[in-house]
Amino acid sequence: MQTGNETNPSIAFPVLIGDIGGTNARFAILVDAYAAPKEFPVIPTASYKTIDEAIQRGVLDKTSVQPRTAILAIAGPIKEDEVDLTNAPWIVKPRQMIAEMGFRDVILINDFEAQAMATTSVESKYLEKIGGGEVRQAASRVVLGPGTGLGVAGLVHARHTWYPVPGEGGHMDVGPRSDRDFELFPHYERIGGRISGEQLICGRGLMNIYRAICKADGRDARAASPAEVTAAGLDGMDPVAVETLELFCTYLGRLAGDLALVFMARGGVYLSGGIAQIVLPVLRHPGFRQAFEDKAPHGEIMRQIPSFVVTHPLAALSGMAAYARTPVLFGLATEGRRWKA
Repeated sequence: MQTGNETNPSIAFPVLIGDIGGTNARFAILVDAYAAPKEFPVIPTASYKTIDEAIQRGVLDKTSVQPRTAILAIAGPIKEDEVDLTNAPWIVKPRQMIAEMGFRDVILINDFEAQAMATTSVESKYLEKIGGGEVRQAASRVVLGPGTGLGVAGLVHARHTWYPVPGEGGHMDVGPRSDRDFELFPHYERIGGRISGEQLICGRGLMNIYRAICKADGRDARAASPAEVTAAGLDGMDPVAVETLELFCTYLGRLAGDLALVFMARGGVYLSGGIAQIVLPVLRHPGFRQAFEDKAPHGEIMRQIPSFVVTHPLAALSGMAAYARTPVLFGLATEGRRWKA
């Protein structure tokens, strides 16, 4: 049966934790609250027809440990008893998992709730600082993750507790600012007549920027995928790709700065996901941080807010492990998101 409103439920070990994205799924098992997570190979979501099959063949068949609890972070809205992933064909069915896979307890959370919680547990060696500012330990934080889409979440601290705040901040409107923007914005592909952050700051957003530059400048598009654009931009061989990466990081800086103001994120702004790690050399250029801080009349506040690229390969799993070990530290409400045998 599904439980009522629980903010800090007890977690029964062993625990399966999973980060289910649009392209890949990552899993680990926590045997107890003190053990290090036992990680399993990354599973492309296209490799299995269902998430149940992926968990069974990719995890459970490779261990003698039978998890009692499953905590899954998924890229999609959580409602009812069947949850569709936004950018993958899998459907998460907690009741079916309990009936057929031996779990006693299934908890679903938003994938960026997990990323937000990870900012409290990831070691400093996995945080690449961009620009100035210093972290205030009990202050709000923001996480952005350009990937298949653009994930956003906040993390608010109150009463000695961290409260993750998931949302759809990646779909906020963005508009032109510079002269170059005004040349390019008429060429950007729109969704429902508008240009949101996710139209520019994700994998397909890279292609949107790249094609717009080609159209505006009367050039032929030589790259056909985000990977090609990124590679050509990083090695400096294609000037259109170089400008694409610079603009991508500038737009990311603008949106990150806007969200930092929304949350007054003196605890830092954290860029997660594979794309941020790949374009890290460009994020180190002045454009990202200049765009981040250019928020008159609050430029001085912005200069005091630090920004980081999270380089941990399994950051979301780190956040879920922290929650599983000490749920009392997180105000993660599980009403409508927890199923029990």
